Parts: sequence; C-alpha cells; structure tokens
Amino acid sequence: MNLKGRNFLKLLDFTSEEITYLIDLSAELKQKKKQGIFHEELKGKNIALIFEKTSTRTRCSFEVAAHDLGMHVTYLDPSGSQIGKKESIKDTARVLGRMFDGIEYRGFGQGIVEELAKYAGVPVWNGLTNEFHPTQMIADMLTIKEKLRRLQGVKFVYMGDARYNMGNSLMVTCAKLGMDFVACTSKTYFPEQKLVDTCRKIASETGASITLTENVEEGTKNADVIYTDVWVSMGEPEEAWEERIRELMPYQVNKKVMDNAGETAIFMHCLPSFHNLETAIGRQVYEKFGLTQIEVTDEVFESSQSVVFDEAENRMHSIKAIMYATLK
Repeated sequence: MNLKGRNFLKLLDFTSEEITYLIDLSAELKQKKKQGIFHEELKGKNIALIFEKTSTRTRCSFEVAAHDLGMHVTYLDPSGSQIGKKESIKDTARVLGRMFDGIEYRGFGQGIVEELAKYAGVPVWNGLTNEFHPTQMIADMLTIKEKLRRLQGVKFVYMGDARYNMGNSLMVTCAKLGMDFVACTSKTYFPEQKLVDTCRKIASETGASITLTENVEEGTKNADVIYTDVWVSMGEPEEAWEERIRELMPYQVNKKVMDNAGETAIFMHCLPSFHNLETAIGRQVYEKFGLTQIEVTDEVFESSQSVVFDEAENRMHSIKAIMYATLK
C-alpha cells in the first residue's frame, strides 16, 4: 500500500483497503510505542500545523506523533498566520510548501483545506473542517476494532447533530468499511441528502447500511456503538443554544439508551464533552437552562462502557500513521 505524497482531506478520497491499512498501521505504531521501540523514521522532516480553531487533542496528537517520528513542528495559532487575511490561501500554500514537508490545517470550510492541498505541493492533512474530520475517523475505527475485534457488520449509532463534520465523516467511514450506520436524531439534524445518497451507493458495494431515524428505541436497539458529540459551542448566540438543546434533548445518551443497546455496547465521544458542571460551557448551560449535563449523562460518560479516553489516546497513534504513510 503506497500513500506517499497523498493528501488526507476526507475519507471519500480513499478506498476501503486504504482506510483499513491506516487503521492497521495505527495499531502497529501504537504497539511499537508501548514496547518502547523507537521509530524516528521521518527524522529531518518538518511540518506546519495551522490552527484557525484551537484544540487540545488534535494539537497534542500531531506534535507528539511528529516528535516520535523524529520530525520538527511549527505551530501557527489563529493569530500566527496571515492565511486568508493579508495573504491568500493559494499564496500561503505555495510559501509553506517550499519550507515544510507536510501541512496540517484545522479550521473552517472544507474549501480552504482543499485549496491548500491544490497548491502546497506537499501532503496536507485535514485536522477538522466544518464538513469533515477524517483524522478522528481512523482513531475511532482503531478503538472499535480494539474493543469489538471487528468492524464489518458493526451497528454504529450516532446521536445528536449529524449535519456536520462528525455525522458526515462517521457515515462515510461506516459506508466504506461495511458497517451499519444509524443517525438517530430529529429530522432537522439528519445529514445532507446528497451525502446520504453517496454513502448508500458506497454501502451497496461494501455490505454496509445507512439508516436515518427519529425513533430512539428502534435506532439504538442492539447497537454495538453509541456515539455522540457536543451540541453547543462558545461564541454562538443564546437562541441557537436554546433551540438545539430543546430539540436534541430526546437524543441525549443516558443509561436508558445504553441499556437498550445492550451490555456489550460501547460509548464513544470525540471530546470535549459536557457531562457535568466542570467546564465553562457546562456552567453556562446550567445557569441559562438548568441542565447539569447535555449530550451525555455523567453516569454513562464515567461508566465501564465508555471508551472515550482510549479513543482520545488513539488520536495520536492514528495521526502518526497518517503522517508516516503519506511522508515515508
């Protein structure tokens, strides 16, 4: 499997075999790290991390993975780059591509990372855009494979707002890997029909299935994986919070949902999570709406079925595999 020089922008660009290869490579590199086997096979290379949206897991994963591989890292925070302000994306790409061996972008529209990739001349990795979050997908699939020992035929249920990067990416990934994807939420929050149609076409070739349902009991029955993501973000107007929380509260992941799925089901979340009052957003939601937990209850988050911290660790191993595969 040769992915050298490839961009990693969305999993629609990759075959099922290529995605499986990245998952297996992630597991191999994870084992090496656990065994203390040095693997500085990209020594002398340099990468740039462009973060228009900050993140704990994505930044730390890229930096630790790069250092493990022997690379040097330059981090550009929202104020550390002129991308799209004083300098066009096209020009930024051509400058950075002359200086770095690879570029990560985490920010807004998918069009930005696609344009970076078009002009950089070196691999560009999507650390998150509004539409897709492909590095998270490799980590998630590695986690499922570790816990369930399989991917094909797994019933994967995503609850909450399935219209954007997480819902889109998980649906695409499940379709590619022969998994049964269920978006369990209000119709308002279903993924875009065009992407649903694309995924159903892929699913017809892999043995996967795509289901959209508003029925929590039917949607989560005998699920292997229950997955959710945050519903609210800093900087959004209070009216948007109120509407979304009201409409999505029936799709909160709680003990009843997990019991319906079954005792062997695992709970996943890409983090951060608002499951208690120990965050600024959690406290704001409590002050405005009187809720102590949002998309998932603390009971589920802290339960034995929760694998969220294994999943968070696997971000680093999977990102390492993506960089290794596209640069080695």
